[in-house]
Amino acid sequence: MIQNSNGLVLASASKARSRLLLGCGLSFTIDPANIDESIVKEKYKASGKTAGEAALRLAQEKAVAVSKKKPDMMVIGADQILYCQQNWFDKPGSPEGLREQLRTLRGKIHQLVCGLCVAYNGEVVWTHRDATQMTMRDFSDEFLDDYVESVGYLVEGSVGGYHLEGLGVQLFEKIEGDYFTILGLPLLPLLDFLRDQGILEK
Repeated sequence: MIQNSNGLVLASASKARSRLLLGCGLSFTIDPANIDESIVKEKYKASGKTAGEAALRLAQEKAVAVSKKKPDMMVIGADQILYCQQNWFDKPGSPEGLREQLRTLRGKIHQLVCGLCVAYNGEVVWTHRDATQMTMRDFSDEFLDDYVESVGYLVEGSVGGYHLEGLGVQLFEKIEGDYFTILGLPLLPLLDFLRDQGILEK
Protein backbone atom coordinates (compact mmCIF):
# COMPACT_ATOMS: atom_id res chain seq x y z
CA MET A 1 0.00 0.00 0.00
CA ILE A 2 1.18 3.51 -0.81
CA GLN A 3 1.69 5.51 2.36
CA ASN A 4 1.04 9.19 3.10
CA SER A 5 -1.01 9.93 0.00
CA ASN A 6 -2.33 13.49 0.12
CA GLY A 7 -5.02 12.95 -2.50
CA LEU A 8 -5.79 12.31 -6.12
CA VAL A 9 -4.92 14.22 -9.27
CA LEU A 10 -6.47 13.70 -12.70
CA ALA A 11 -3.86 14.37 -15.39
CA SER A 12 -6.52 15.13 -17.99
CA ALA A 13 -8.72 18.01 -19.10
CA SER A 14 -11.46 15.57 -20.16
CA LYS A 15 -14.83 16.64 -18.81
CA ALA A 16 -16.16 13.10 -19.25
CA ARG A 17 -13.41 11.66 -17.04
CA SER A 18 -13.99 14.34 -14.42
CA ARG A 19 -17.72 13.59 -14.39
CA LEU A 20 -17.08 9.89 -13.90
CA LEU A 21 -14.77 10.46 -10.93
CA LEU A 22 -17.12 13.01 -9.37
CA GLY A 23 -20.08 10.74 -9.89
CA CYS A 24 -18.60 7.96 -7.80
CA GLY A 25 -17.78 10.30 -4.93
CA LEU A 26 -14.07 10.92 -5.40
CA SER A 27 -12.34 14.17 -4.47
CA PHE A 28 -9.50 15.19 -6.76
CA THR A 29 -7.73 18.07 -8.44
CA ILE A 30 -7.13 18.48 -12.17
CA ASP A 31 -3.70 19.08 -13.70
CA PRO A 32 -3.66 18.17 -17.42
CA ALA A 33 -0.42 16.69 -18.68
CA ASN A 34 1.39 18.60 -21.40
CA ILE A 35 2.98 16.00 -23.67
CA ASP A 36 3.21 15.62 -27.44
CA GLU A 37 1.02 12.59 -28.11
CA SER A 38 1.88 12.49 -31.80
CA ILE A 39 5.51 11.55 -31.07
CA VAL A 40 4.52 8.46 -29.09
CA LYS A 41 1.89 7.42 -31.64
CA GLU A 42 4.26 7.77 -34.59
CA LYS A 43 7.02 5.86 -32.80
CA TYR A 44 4.72 3.02 -31.80
CA LYS A 45 3.11 2.71 -35.24
CA ALA A 46 6.52 2.71 -36.93
CA SER A 47 7.76 -0.08 -34.65
CA GLY A 48 4.69 -2.24 -35.23
CA LYS A 49 3.20 -1.75 -31.76
CA THR A 50 -0.55 -1.98 -31.29
CA ALA A 51 -2.90 0.91 -30.63
CA GLY A 52 -3.51 -0.55 -27.17
CA GLU A 53 0.19 -0.48 -26.37
CA ALA A 54 0.41 3.13 -27.52
CA ALA A 55 -2.62 4.15 -25.45
CA LEU A 56 -1.14 2.60 -22.34
CA ARG A 57 2.22 4.27 -22.94
CA LEU A 58 0.54 7.65 -23.33
CA ALA A 59 -1.41 7.13 -20.11
CA GLN A 60 1.84 6.33 -18.32
CA GLU A 61 3.66 9.36 -19.70
CA LYS A 62 0.81 11.66 -18.68
CA ALA A 63 0.56 10.27 -15.16
CA VAL A 64 4.33 10.29 -14.56
CA ALA A 65 4.81 13.81 -15.95
CA VAL A 66 2.24 15.27 -13.57
CA SER A 67 3.29 13.02 -10.68
CA LYS A 68 6.79 14.48 -10.72
CA LYS A 69 5.22 17.84 -9.84
CA LYS A 70 2.85 16.44 -7.20
CA PRO A 71 4.77 14.64 -4.44
CA ASP A 72 2.88 12.13 -2.32
CA MET A 73 -0.21 12.32 -4.51
CA MET A 74 -1.71 9.62 -6.71
CA VAL A 75 -1.96 10.83 -10.30
CA ILE A 76 -4.37 9.24 -12.76
CA GLY A 77 -3.42 9.29 -16.43
CA ALA A 78 -5.57 7.95 -19.26
CA ASP A 79 -5.57 7.86 -23.03
CA GLN A 80 -7.78 6.51 -25.80
CA ILE A 81 -6.99 5.53 -29.38
CA LEU A 82 -9.60 4.66 -31.97
CA TYR A 83 -8.58 2.42 -34.81
CA CYS A 84 -10.41 0.99 -37.79
CA GLN A 85 -8.93 -1.29 -40.45
CA GLN A 86 -5.39 -0.58 -39.23
CA ASN A 87 -5.90 3.21 -39.30
CA TRP A 88 -5.46 5.21 -36.08
CA PHE A 89 -7.68 8.24 -35.63
CA ASP A 90 -6.99 11.51 -33.83
CA LYS A 91 -9.51 13.88 -32.25
CA PRO A 92 -11.61 15.51 -35.00
CA GLY A 93 -10.90 19.03 -33.76
CA SER A 94 -13.51 20.77 -35.95
CA PRO A 95 -17.04 20.23 -37.27
CA GLU A 96 -15.74 19.29 -40.71
CA GLY A 97 -13.17 16.95 -39.17
CA LEU A 98 -15.92 15.31 -37.14
CA ARG A 99 -18.14 14.93 -40.20
CA GLU A 100 -15.33 13.35 -42.22
CA GLN A 101 -14.36 10.94 -39.42
CA LEU A 102 -17.94 9.75 -38.97
CA ARG A 103 -18.31 9.28 -42.73
CA THR A 104 -15.22 7.07 -42.66
CA LEU A 105 -16.50 4.98 -39.72
CA ARG A 106 -20.10 4.76 -40.97
CA GLY A 107 -21.26 1.17 -41.49
CA LYS A 108 -17.98 -0.25 -40.15
CA ILE A 109 -16.68 -1.93 -37.00
CA HIS A 110 -13.99 -0.03 -35.12
CA GLN A 111 -12.12 -0.55 -31.87
CA LEU A 112 -11.67 1.95 -29.06
CA VAL A 113 -8.78 1.14 -26.71
CA CYS A 114 -8.06 2.85 -23.42
CA GLY A 115 -4.90 2.89 -21.34
CA LEU A 116 -5.06 3.79 -17.66
CA CYS A 117 -2.23 4.46 -15.22
CA VAL A 118 -1.68 5.64 -11.67
CA ALA A 119 1.70 7.19 -10.81
CA TYR A 120 3.12 8.14 -7.43
CA ASN A 121 6.22 10.27 -6.85
CA GLY A 122 7.19 9.97 -10.50
CA GLU A 123 6.83 6.19 -10.70
CA VAL A 124 4.18 4.01 -12.32
CA VAL A 125 2.42 2.02 -9.59
CA TRP A 126 -0.55 0.57 -11.49
CA THR A 127 -1.76 0.15 -15.06
CA HIS A 128 -4.78 -1.21 -16.85
CA ARG A 129 -5.79 -1.56 -20.48
CA ASP A 130 -9.19 -2.26 -21.99
CA ALA A 131 -10.82 -2.28 -25.43
CA THR A 132 -14.31 -2.08 -26.86
CA GLN A 133 -15.71 -2.98 -30.26
CA MET A 134 -18.14 -0.52 -31.80
CA THR A 135 -20.34 -1.15 -34.84
CA MET A 136 -21.61 2.03 -36.45
CA ARG A 137 -24.85 1.84 -38.34
CA ASP A 138 -25.15 3.03 -41.92
CA PHE A 139 -26.83 6.32 -41.01
CA SER A 140 -28.02 8.83 -43.58
CA ASP A 141 -26.25 12.01 -44.58
CA GLU A 142 -29.21 13.92 -43.15
CA PHE A 143 -28.72 12.31 -39.75
CA LEU A 144 -25.00 13.03 -39.92
CA ASP A 145 -25.59 16.72 -40.64
CA ASP A 146 -28.10 17.01 -37.80
CA TYR A 147 -25.76 15.19 -35.42
CA VAL A 148 -22.76 17.40 -36.18
CA GLU A 149 -24.88 20.52 -35.82
CA SER A 150 -26.37 19.33 -32.52
CA VAL A 151 -23.34 17.97 -30.65
CA GLY A 152 -20.26 18.94 -32.62
CA TYR A 153 -19.04 21.38 -30.00
CA LEU A 154 -19.27 18.62 -27.36
CA VAL A 155 -17.25 15.98 -29.19
CA GLU A 156 -14.67 17.70 -31.39
CA GLY A 157 -12.11 17.07 -28.65
CA SER A 158 -13.15 13.44 -28.20
CA VAL A 159 -11.21 10.77 -30.07
CA GLY A 160 -14.38 8.89 -30.92
CA GLY A 161 -16.32 11.92 -32.05
CA TYR A 162 -19.44 10.69 -30.33
CA HIS A 163 -21.37 11.63 -27.21
CA LEU A 164 -22.47 8.12 -26.20
CA GLU A 165 -24.28 9.33 -23.09
CA GLY A 166 -26.44 11.50 -25.35
CA LEU A 167 -27.36 11.69 -29.02
CA GLY A 168 -24.24 9.76 -30.04
CA VAL A 169 -25.80 6.44 -29.03
CA GLN A 170 -27.90 6.76 -32.21
CA LEU A 171 -24.74 6.32 -34.29
CA PHE A 172 -24.48 2.65 -33.34
CA GLU A 173 -26.13 -0.65 -34.04
CA LYS A 174 -23.93 -2.71 -31.69
CA ILE A 175 -21.52 -2.02 -28.84
CA GLU A 176 -19.37 -4.67 -27.18
CA GLY A 177 -17.39 -3.78 -24.08
CA ASP A 178 -17.33 -1.65 -20.98
CA TYR A 179 -19.36 1.56 -21.01
CA PHE A 180 -16.85 3.45 -18.85
CA THR A 181 -14.00 2.50 -21.20
CA ILE A 182 -15.92 4.11 -24.06
CA LEU A 183 -16.18 7.30 -22.00
CA GLY A 184 -12.40 7.27 -21.51
CA LEU A 185 -11.89 5.85 -18.01
CA PRO A 186 -12.23 2.13 -17.12
CA LEU A 187 -13.75 2.99 -13.77
CA LEU A 188 -14.33 -0.36 -12.03
CA PRO A 189 -10.70 -1.59 -12.02
CA LEU A 190 -9.55 1.89 -10.96
CA LEU A 191 -11.94 1.86 -8.02
CA ASP A 192 -10.67 -1.59 -7.01
CA PHE A 193 -7.11 -0.26 -6.98
CA LEU A 194 -8.09 2.76 -4.91
CA ARG A 195 -9.82 0.47 -2.40
CA ASP A 196 -6.66 -1.64 -2.16
CA GLN A 197 -4.74 1.55 -1.37
CA GLY A 198 -7.17 2.63 1.35
CA ILE A 199 -8.39 5.66 -0.61
CA LEU A 200 -11.88 4.15 -0.70
CA GLU A 201 -13.56 1.88 1.79
CA LYS A 202 -13.63 -1.84 1.02
